[in-house]
Amino acid sequence: MNIVILDGYTINPGDLDWAALEKLGNMTVYDRTKSEDVLGRSGSADILLTNKTKITAEVIGALPGLKYIGEMATGFDNVDVKTAAERNIPVCNVPGYSTLSVAQLTFAFILELIYKTGNRSDTVHEGAWVNSKDFSYGFKGLFELSGKTIAIIGLGQIGMTVARIAEAFGMKVIASVRNPSKYELPNIQFLSSEDCFQQADFVSLHCPLTDDTRQMVNEAMLALMKPTAYLINTARGALINEKDLSDALNNGQIAGAALDVLSVEPPLADNPLLTAKNCIITPHVGWATKEARERVLNESVKNIEAFLSGKLRNVVSQVR
Repeated sequence: MNIVILDGYTINPGDLDWAALEKLGNMTVYDRTKSEDVLGRSGSADILLTNKTKITAEVIGALPGLKYIGEMATGFDNVDVKTAAERNIPVCNVPGYSTLSVAQLTFAFILELIYKTGNRSDTVHEGAWVNSKDFSYGFKGLFELSGKTIAIIGLGQIGMTVARIAEAFGMKVIASVRNPSKYELPNIQFLSSEDCFQQADFVSLHCPLTDDTRQMVNEAMLALMKPTAYLINTARGALINEKDLSDALNNGQIAGAALDVLSVEPPLADNPLLTAKNCIITPHVGWATKEARERVLNESVKNIEAFLSGKLRNVVSQVR
């Protein structure tokens, strides 16, 4: 079997070992692949692996020897699964690998929004503490999480983990989900998205990107939020209308935002959030702890092993 990895660098920038994959076939790893190079690099592949590189209908249709597509991530919107299914090519993903990592970043954001540790450290290094008249300074904006309300929009594995951490901090947890009746969680109050945005001190997005959720955070929803409230997005950038959020931040309509994802990645230079007030942005790193990337690699190996043994696991295409 010829195994081709189109964009291996993000999964393994050098701190992991490809050995387990190499045992399964003749492996070729490309750090990155431009769209115009996908077909040329995939020509010999029996097994094609991708993290974010798009595998289009055109590519799938031009690869008669392709037998399997592995999505080295949870989301698989970069693969034309419909065309793959028509060709009876299984597409298998890796669900749940980043749950702990993304939940961890969510609270790193929350704590940074309160404490602004980076900025406070900068003032110390710039001499403000040396020159201070008091033993301590800079109390503005500090508050405890206990008793505050967090609204979780989407209560999958990551949302549930965020809820458990929030409860440990003594926070009140409210949530908006599609079918609240399927949950038995007495410590979580289920409300509409509008009520969640209106009541929360922190709104944290953990829902998938669908036609219904695309740009769900817009001018109307932001207008419901308290001026002291914060928005956090570690899910998908396109959940937010970025111009509307930028305006809300610059106008002081909400207190701040922390984002690990944007609608276009890498972002365009004119993205309004890059210059918005009180906006923390990290470069889509929530998923990228070493432990999470190890899980991606290990689960991708297990997916291929299952395929080679005549079985399928984590399949997202409707193969016959």
